[in-house]
Amino acid sequence: MFLLGTLVNGLLIIIGVIIGKLLNRIPESMRTTVMYAIGLSVIVLGLQMGLKSENFLIVIVSLVMGAVFGELMQLEEKLNQLGLWLEKKMGSIGSTGKGSIAEGFVTATLIFVIGAMAIIGALDSGIRGDHDVLYTKGLIDGFTSIILTTTLGVGVIFSAIPVMLYQGIIALFATQINTFIPQVLMDQFIVEMTATGGVMIFAIGLNLTGLVKIKVANLLPAIAVTGFIVTVLYLYNLYL
Repeated sequence: MFLLGTLVNGLLIIIGVIIGKLLNRIPESMRTTVMYAIGLSVIVLGLQMGLKSENFLIVIVSLVMGAVFGELMQLEEKLNQLGLWLEKKMGSIGSTGKGSIAEGFVTATLIFVIGAMAIIGALDSGIRGDHDVLYTKGLIDGFTSIILTTTLGVGVIFSAIPVMLYQGIIALFATQINTFIPQVLMDQFIVEMTATGGVMIFAIGLNLTGLVKIKVANLLPAIAVTGFIVTVLYLYNLYL
């Protein structure tokens, strides 16, 4: 079953939220410190990912163009509106503060979706029926969702939906992707996509620490821009 890894990943996120909900009764001061710890950890993770680029100019151009497209499409606003709609439907259940359901949904979705493991794992599931990468990602996401739920609330649980849709679609079309996209091109894309996503993860970490407020969702088109740039460079043998 090529969707097994994706389903397990989503289930582990949900289980993590349930556990996090049970651990939610922690002092506010501890919750704040934990939030800073998460933010700092995410910053380091993003930095590690960002440094994997083999041509950082691709990352810069992708982020700039992605920001332009994201602002034009108002992706951050739309994600927040969806989160707020979910919050109205949920009421105050699991809330740790104003807007926590919307914030938990948006933040967790960005953390769980951005990264190479989602693509590589989904491709392995769809092509070879090997779910090991997504099982590993699911364990990481599940643990992360426990921590996020104690600080951002139960809204984190809704991130399981876009995660399963995103990875499920990739797994569904994995055979076609593997047939039409050369392995060399895919490897180059994953490297630069990881670096571009790393910068976004870094920005999420800064947001979690409260140092700045960056509209990370508006940077998401940068992933598609990265794919376009890498493809053009590959076709014209310009990749350095």
